[in-house]
Amino acid sequence: MATTAEKKGAAPAESRELPFESSVGYQLRMANRATQRHLQGKIEPHGVTTGMWYFLRALWEEDGLTQRELSRRIGTMEPTTLTALAAMEKAGFVSRERDPQDRRKLHVLLTPKGRALQEELLPMAQEVVTQATAGFTPEDLARFLGYLAAVQRNLADAPGPLALPE
Repeated sequence: MATTAEKKGAAPAESRELPFESSVGYQLRMANRATQRHLQGKIEPHGVTTGMWYFLRALWEEDGLTQRELSRRIGTMEPTTLTALAAMEKAGFVSRERDPQDRRKLHVLLTPKGRALQEELLPMAQEVVTQATAGFTPEDLARFLGYLAAVQRNLADAPGPLALPE
């Protein structure tokens, strides 16, 4: 027997369901939360939060980025970046210096303390990745990373109000 919604032309109830176990968004969220929780447990004793972590990673790859460049690389809004950088500066991980050619720009530079964290923390992050991908073959891992990159590309190109900063 048809439901009232089906009689009105609406989709059957089962097509409107999205069980957590088959929800890509939910699975990504839960995997990210688990990864973040394990990473935080390893880096927190060094005075680093997961919020700071991504900025440190970007600066380890290229020191001296501007605040705006960091926001774009990490995918955060500038006010969020400013808050994180203030905490990192207070912790002694970074300093900020005005650009001599353009006084509006502030470059973020690692301090010796911030640079030294790389040697300590990157192996810990790799441990988390190794644990998270236990049982993956190298081919599985390459495919998995490719799928995640595809999800990002698909959604970056999708129309919508919440595009990431460029």
